[in-house]
Amino acid sequence: MAEPAAGAAPAEPAIRSAGAVVWRGDPRDPEIVLIHRPRYDDWSFPKGKLLPGEHRVTAALREVAEETGLRVVLGRPLPPARYLVDGLPKQVDYWVARVAEDAPHLPSDEVDRIEWVPVAEAATRLRLDWDRATLDRLRAAPLDTWPMAVVRHARAGSREKWSGDDDLRPLDDRGRAQAAAIAGVLAGYRPRSLVSSPSLRCVQTLTPYAARHGLGVRTERVYTETEYEPDAALDLTLSLLDAGGPAALCGHGKVLPDLVAGVLRERAGDGEAEFHLPKGGVAVLHHAAGRVVAVERHLT
Repeated sequence: MAEPAAGAAPAEPAIRSAGAVVWRGDPRDPEIVLIHRPRYDDWSFPKGKLLPGEHRVTAALREVAEETGLRVVLGRPLPPARYLVDGLPKQVDYWVARVAEDAPHLPSDEVDRIEWVPVAEAATRLRLDWDRATLDRLRAAPLDTWPMAVVRHARAGSREKWSGDDDLRPLDDRGRAQAAAIAGVLAGYRPRSLVSSPSLRCVQTLTPYAARHGLGVRTERVYTETEYEPDAALDLTLSLLDAGGPAALCGHGKVLPDLVAGVLRERAGDGEAEFHLPKGGVAVLHHAAGRVVAVERHLT
């Protein structure tokens, strides 16, 4: 894959921030948005600190909107920027992003101007080494990609303590909280096609996002634990990827490792691919022209 997962770090940094490199126009010759910070009299990318308990995807969307007025859709992750602030390690998670909704920018003490500039001009305006390094990685893979979010269902209590049909085992309290958090993560990528194993815990995992955006959840039995058919499930998943547009798929821990490894073998040329997600985990496969160019993982 061209990019590592956003947020991957050997140790938890003391300060966490998130933001995006927002682009528009021709992906071969794009413009990107820069913010001017009067406190430092410099140009940078929109970003800011995570609020307590806030997911980094949610923080990136919020900070970009607050600093630029732009509502964005996230694309592939960029390598995190890591540096010291007053002796403390800081990490900024960045994504490529494009505009979904535009609103007037309201100048503030933190950001008094925003400008759309060509990449070459941005390179001359950025003063900080880590900002220039982030810009350099912008062109390491395609800008114009589609996301496929792969979700392992949220927690559903003990299988051993459930006496009914296992396909009817619902999410527990922790699982419902995870499903709400997953809805926030998926909002960063705005999937429009939602596909799930028909098991109740899988459908319930996607329901908060689906309800928030007025979408339905299509179910496919080839994704269930009991009726999983590797070739049929892989063909269905590849057809979903090839259809274009953002999509999300929810399934089981016994199904997803084999299924996603198959997708990566077929569409990333990664014959050694291994894949694991904890319950409530989300992986996003970013693809362009039929090829997976980046993979990132999120926990809830």
